Amino acid sequence: MSAIELPGFTHVYSGKVRDLYTPMGQNGEPRSDQVLLVASDRISAYDYILSTPIPDKGKVLTQLSLWWFEQLESLIPNHIVSTDVPEAVAGRAVLVERLDMVPVECVARAYLTGGGLSEYEATGTVSGLQLPPGLVDASRFEEVLFTPSTKAPFGEHDQPMPYADVVAEVGADRAAQLRDLTVRILERGNEIAAPRGILIADTKVEFGIRPDGTVVLADEVLTPDSSRFWRAADWEPGRRQASYDKQFVRDWLTSAASGWSRESGQEPPALPDEVVEQTRAKYVEAYETLTGRTFS
Repeated sequence: MSAIELPGFTHVYSGKVRDLYTPMGQNGEPRSDQVLLVASDRISAYDYILSTPIPDKGKVLTQLSLWWFEQLESLIPNHIVSTDVPEAVAGRAVLVERLDMVPVECVARAYLTGGGLSEYEATGTVSGLQLPPGLVDASRFEEVLFTPSTKAPFGEHDQPMPYADVVAEVGADRAAQLRDLTVRILERGNEIAAPRGILIADTKVEFGIRPDGTVVLADEVLTPDSSRFWRAADWEPGRRQASYDKQFVRDWLTSAASGWSRESGQEPPALPDEVVEQTRAKYVEAYETLTGRTFS
């Protein structure tokens, strides 16, 4: 993961998908109040960064997040300072506030699927929350669930985090605020997305804290990387749903066609051209379906 050189900025960190840069002040010193957040075309699956990028993915994620930040402004402030960024990263970078990030993965679930389904089938619970019997893959919950997890180091799995542990980490008042905001973001997301043809099954959101204690929505929000997007017209509990997210990549990696096993300990193989093309198409379709805009 080699970051590109950006005049006036110093590279400070690279994650699974994003690269962080510190802008330099007029005095030549790094600024302490802002960060340049650059979305790459990297894609991760099963805790591996795949060797094959998805063209335009960084731009889709950035532009979709910007659109969602606007939709959610009445609910919570966001970290965006400016979209005036260096030409080399135009369209896929934003200048944002430097915040004290909340050390909890805030996850909300509107439907039963993924790891939640596996836990439910084994124990009747999701993140320790007891659920009624008889639910199946893609069942809609009566109420959106808050199912936080730990923020594991890269290469390790996040682990379900009991709500009591969130309280111990950030305090009772802050924990309740994070829970309520996470749930409301997914509820509002589905209020907007469902009439446009997309169901958001679950999502992970990132929060930061300003020096004055204000909670701010950060990183990305309600994208195909941070959420599961399903086609609303095709929703049918009891089976795997048609999705817009990177589940398509996960499915290929675990198919016989890839020749790869999650248990092997080996790096996943390169994605074939048709998987890359179809994955890009899914990301673009999700953007255009939600925003009503043509991606270019």
